[in-house]
Amino acid sequence: MNNTVFVTGAAGFIGSAVARHLLAEHDDTVVNIDCLTYAGNRATIENELNHARYVFEQVDIRDRAALDRLFAQYQPRAIMHLAAESHVDRSIDGPRDFIDTNIIGTYNLLEAARQYYLGLDENDQSRFRFHHVSTDEVFGSLGDEGLFTEDSPYEPSSPYSASKAASDHLVRAWFETYGLPVVLSNCSNNYGPYQYPEKLLPVIISKVLRGEAIPVYGSGKNVRDWLYVDDHARALVCIMNTGRKGRSYNVGGNEERNNLEVVEAVCAILDELRPSADGKPHLELIKHVADRPGHDHRYAIDASRIRDELGWEPQESFDSGMRKTVEWYLDHQDWVSRVLEGSYDGGRLGTATGKTS
Repeated sequence: MNNTVFVTGAAGFIGSAVARHLLAEHDDTVVNIDCLTYAGNRATIENELNHARYVFEQVDIRDRAALDRLFAQYQPRAIMHLAAESHVDRSIDGPRDFIDTNIIGTYNLLEAARQYYLGLDENDQSRFRFHHVSTDEVFGSLGDEGLFTEDSPYEPSSPYSASKAASDHLVRAWFETYGLPVVLSNCSNNYGPYQYPEKLLPVIISKVLRGEAIPVYGSGKNVRDWLYVDDHARALVCIMNTGRKGRSYNVGGNEERNNLEVVEAVCAILDELRPSADGKPHLELIKHVADRPGHDHRYAIDASRIRDELGWEPQESFDSGMRKTVEWYLDHQDWVSRVLEGSYDGGRLGTATGKTS
C-alpha cells in the first residue's frame, strides 16, 4: 500500500481545497478522480497539475471498470469521497444527475473499495479508510432554536439532500454489513476561493461588479452556518487520519447568519474595495425574488464532537473569511470567466419549472 490518497471531485470547490491542503501540509500523493462536469474545471487545479505528488485521472465514478483500474494501479491508503452533484437549485430543475452521481456513483465507489480492501493484508487493512463527505442538508430544517448533532434524524427536503442522505446510508451499511472501514462527515455551508459562480457569494460579487440586481430568495431570513473552505479541508483530513471507524463527525464554522446578513456583509466589503461609480451603497442593488421551492429555514451545526475527539476548530471568523473570499474573487475574475465558458449565465435556477428527467 502506497502513501496515496484518492480524492474524488478534486477539480471542484471543496475537493480542490482538500488536495491543496494535502500537498502543502502532508506527505501523501494525491490522485484526483474527477470527470470534469460543469463544476469541475482544469482552471481550478492548474497550479497543482505539475506537482510531483499530484496525479489527475479524468474518470467518472459511475464507471466501475475505471475505478477498479485506479485501485489496482495506485494502491491508496485512503479515499476521500467528495465527488457529487451539489447545487440544490440544479437538483430541483433536473434531479436525475443527482441520483446517478450521488447514489449510483457512491455505490460503485464503495464496491470498488470493498473489493480492493478484501485483497489487502491485515496491516494495510488496519490503515485503510473510506471517508464519505456529506452535508448538513440531510437533516432537513431547524426551527429558530437547536443544533444538528450527529444523531439528528434525517429529513431531507430537496432532491440534492435526498440523494446525499441515500449515499450516507449506503456508506453506513457497507460498514455495518461488510466491515469496510469508513468515516463520515456532514458540513455546514462552505464558502471561499474557487467556488463555482452559481453559489451565493460569487453571485453577489458578480452582480455587484456588473451593477445588476442581487437576487435574495424570499425574505432573506433563511439561516445557515458559514464555514470557510480551508477550515473544512483541514477538518476532512483530520477525520480521515484520526477519526474512529464507523463514526460520523459534524463540521461547522460556528457562524450563523441569515442570507440577507451575508449579502449585507459582502456589499459592505465591496463598498470599501470596489465602490460604485455613483457612490451609492451596493445594498441598493438587492432585489427580493420568489423563494426556492422547499427552502429549509435554518441549518446550524453542533461541531463539539470533532472538537472534543479530534481537536479541530475553525480558524477563520465570518468576518475574516468573508474578506478573504471577496478579495480572492476580485483578484481572480479571469478564473470566473474561464470556468463559466458559457455553462452558466448568472440566471435564476431552481424554480421547479424545468422539464422532468
